Amino acid sequence: MIDLDDTDRALLRALSRDAGQSAGALGRALGLSQPATWRRVRRLEDARVLAGRRIVVDREALGFGVTVFLGIKLATKGRVSLEDFERAVTAIPEVQVVQHVLGLFDYRLRVVARDLADFERVLRRRIMTLPAVGQVEANVLLSEERRPGPLG
Repeated sequence: MIDLDDTDRALLRALSRDAGQSAGALGRALGLSQPATWRRVRRLEDARVLAGRRIVVDREALGFGVTVFLGIKLATKGRVSLEDFERAVTAIPEVQVVQHVLGLFDYRLRVVARDLADFERVLRRRIMTLPAVGQVEANVLLSEERRPGPLG
């Protein structure tokens, strides 16, 4: 575990807001030189505190206005069933996140669709036909509020 000082925390907050900022811009915001900022970023990457930079695509701007969280309980369980299910579900483009979880369900999926009719098509034709799918529970996302990470 790496020890983080206040400047490291401020750097992480700034990167979480906009990971595309240059080291110069970050340094100016934090009161550091560009080389000092770059060294801190590299140290955080080397410690795996920073594990890559991503672009967040606005799904609604692409026409995917519906998000549904699915709980999937497999009808049969075993290493082969899990592997077959995971391989098949990750091939479905509308499935954005696949989480293997403990609890009532075996998996939690985040699925995007253009509308509810499109979601029904994805559910019936793609998800319900996957290997070992038993029980399915759907929760439609009504609204979402983005919160800052653990560093504020």
